[in-house]
Amino acid sequence: MIKKLIRSILGRGKAAAAESAEPVKKSRAKAAAAGGKIEPDVLGPKEHGIDPALVSPNAVRVTQTLQDAGYKAFIVGGAVRDLLLGIKPKDFDVATNATPEQVKQLFRRAFIIGRRFQIVHVMFGQELIEVTTFRGASAEAAPKDEHGRVLRDNPFGEQHEDAPRRDFTINAMYYDPASQAVLDYHGGIADIRDKKLRIIGEPEARYREDPVRMLRVVRFAAKLKFTIDPASSAPIRVMAPLIDNVPAARVFDEMLKLLMSGHALACLQQLRKEGLHHGLLPLLDVVLEQPLGEKFVSLALANTDARVKEGKGVSPGFLFASLLWHQVLEKWRAYQAAGEYPIPALHLAADDVLDAQTEKLALQRKIASDMRDIWAMQPRFERRVGKAPYKLLEHLRLRAGFDFLLLRCQSGELDAELGEWWEAFIAGNGAEREELIARKPADPASSNAGPKKRKRRGGRSRSKSAGDTVETSDSGSEQEATAPAPVRARASKEAADTPDAPADAGTGEAPKRRRRRRSSGSAGGAGGDSAPAGDD
Repeated sequence: MIKKLIRSILGRGKAAAAESAEPVKKSRAKAAAAGGKIEPDVLGPKEHGIDPALVSPNAVRVTQTLQDAGYKAFIVGGAVRDLLLGIKPKDFDVATNATPEQVKQLFRRAFIIGRRFQIVHVMFGQELIEVTTFRGASAEAAPKDEHGRVLRDNPFGEQHEDAPRRDFTINAMYYDPASQAVLDYHGGIADIRDKKLRIIGEPEARYREDPVRMLRVVRFAAKLKFTIDPASSAPIRVMAPLIDNVPAARVFDEMLKLLMSGHALACLQQLRKEGLHHGLLPLLDVVLEQPLGEKFVSLALANTDARVKEGKGVSPGFLFASLLWHQVLEKWRAYQAAGEYPIPALHLAADDVLDAQTEKLALQRKIASDMRDIWAMQPRFERRVGKAPYKLLEHLRLRAGFDFLLLRCQSGELDAELGEWWEAFIAGNGAEREELIARKPADPASSNAGPKKRKRRGGRSRSKSAGDTVETSDSGSEQEATAPAPVRARASKEAADTPDAPADAGTGEAPKRRRRRRSSGSAGGAGGDSAPAGDD
């Protein structure tokens, strides 16, 4: 049914398949002459132009060791593609006709992993070389689900059988460091020179076998700035729902590669163009159509891309927290409008968003925890009185939370003054920090402030001698008694509104307790003290 629907919509199923298969016909003609075996085009160093200096010495060592033991061995896949583009690959894969057990016997630090299809990880210090055995021809009787996705089909085979099993022509080339020859089975070098991304075989069938290939084609197109072959692109929009049948863990791994590729913004734009984003990041379209949301996401992805290109680390938690922030923000405001206090409202909003995304992306517990921490810190940045800022300096996720705050300021969601204040506070010394706290914020109101809290009755204030702390149950904050008078004046909500603090507050004698007068006004700023006591 899906196949008929696709062909009826596209109106060119057979024509597209024929167009995609044109470069393969030449190889099949060679195969017929060789008795049914597909023969590759063999290119020498002058023809392919690979610089041997870009090849990892450890990858050369692995291929040489396998060849010396009588096996075939080649560098394969994305590493060959990058070498042909003049880019130093980040990692190297090796393909061989040796079985995983035979490979493991040849190397001291080798580990067999995988269940469906075993591979070997060979370790050289911090560098990992992944060694796979050639896969055999795909069997028609291989087990599939009701949508055509292959569940298990990974027999060992020969090199000419392994090449068609790879997804794209540019990833189906083999490089032998010893002879410096490249074996090209499907016209991959021509496609690299034409900057074209083309899937091997009939696109509809290949996407149905493994729907994740649709995400991979988007990632490679954005990363390499290649054009997707029309025949390979045409079925994607119609077949996009098949991604829902892929295990969530695999989708998450592919999304993580996409977002940490150094071209995250281009990848998301390509996802939207191909119609693949709906099931992956729900409501992303709505966010990107809002001026603030689009600017925020664009800034976050641009910063991530810059860090990747500079070789710096990237936190997946920070990345996903940025992508999903405006969904959290929308629900946060809705809960507050319904009468919920700001802090509980934020936690409820985070729960709703994470529950919805976990079903789609299988977010790991560590990443989800980092996202919660980053979100939960945001209202705390707006509390710039008492000891609250000092407590926030001790938070393990301070750097990530602060970077997130700066993104909110840069996008226009918050006043830039808040980010500047915290930048100065983090970099300042003790005296500078006290001066910043004593300075009254230009605009204490927060755009995210919820409904005003009811004034707490029956509160009590206690003050201790110098060197101890002043505690207040009204504001939920505490500060050093030796701090300047303007700082101590914020020890309680009533004191915050009283400019003339006791003159003897820092002399070592406890000030006399004053009778509290009941006031009908609000106690404290909307953004700074709106959270219930104890939420810090």
